[in-house]
Amino acid sequence: MKGAAFTAAADLVRTAVHSGQVPGAALGLLRAGQAPVTAVYGAAQLDPARVPLTPDLTFDLASLTKVLFTLPEVLKLVQDGLADLDDPLSRHLPDMAWMGAPAVAAVTLRQCLTHTSGLPAHAPLYTWASAPETLRARVLQEPWPLGAHVYSDIGFMLLGQVLERVRGRPLRDFPLPAGLTFRPEADGSVATERCAWRGRVLRGEVHDENASAQGGVAGHAGLFGTLHGVLDAARALLDGTALTPAALAELRAPQTPTRALGWERRFPGWSGGSLCSPGTLGHTGFTGTGCWIDFERGYAWTLLTNNVHPSRHTARPLQPLRRAVGNVLAAGWQPG
Repeated sequence: MKGAAFTAAADLVRTAVHSGQVPGAALGLLRAGQAPVTAVYGAAQLDPARVPLTPDLTFDLASLTKVLFTLPEVLKLVQDGLADLDDPLSRHLPDMAWMGAPAVAAVTLRQCLTHTSGLPAHAPLYTWASAPETLRARVLQEPWPLGAHVYSDIGFMLLGQVLERVRGRPLRDFPLPAGLTFRPEADGSVATERCAWRGRVLRGEVHDENASAQGGVAGHAGLFGTLHGVLDAARALLDGTALTPAALAELRAPQTPTRALGWERRFPGWSGGSLCSPGTLGHTGFTGTGCWIDFERGYAWTLLTNNVHPSRHTARPLQPLRRAVGNVLAAGWQPG
């Protein structure tokens, strides 16, 4: 990767911050066997007071939780002989849907990981006004309708409950590598939204309402991470230290035209741009985060922003910026 490519990509990010597209942004790039290069611009918070963005602050990673935590942990269950990807949910959650939704109980771990379960994309669980444990129990008993294959938070919520049941501990107590956490400190975090439901600017508190209502962590959201924490997680996948070779091969294998397990594969118009190799995987998060790994060329990059600050309703689309950054980095790739 030419140094000029990262400089050009960083210039795109800096321009986006200076033009007000996002309050702040952190860009990081790593190549296998090399130290990462990073650039940080703008503010961690604008409302109610400006706080500068620094490299050590944690971002709410939103749906990166799915691929940086839940997916690897499910694959570790498989590594340990505790689960099979084609197990139905009911094998690990025998009380699931006992009141009469057998089709939901038959959904498999693989289907949840690939968003091919037919489960709904989303439901406003936080408006159901239940205590966290009661709400989590209702997720198991809700007669979810199965329909078209859509990107589903519900499926990953259920995977989170599988992890808790099999490992015998709450998600919040799962070990995490340095730079990733379920217990961020407010002063050490990047602000997301002034939440109408909670009546405050969220900083060090999960943005996703449904994760918040379930106690702050769920299988689909709740993970926080620093710029280097996300890069380290990407490196562990890139260099094969995060999982066994068999599990990593399973993770990378195409499952649908646009998906591997959890991650998106390259397709026309996707977030990582069009110039990366066909073996590239990527994922984004609603708060303005994203991570992409080009396994064939041996590099990974992340762009973390607080795009929903101070409001999701005034956020500007990030897809053009992500694609432009991805294409500049890919165009600068050189073997060796």
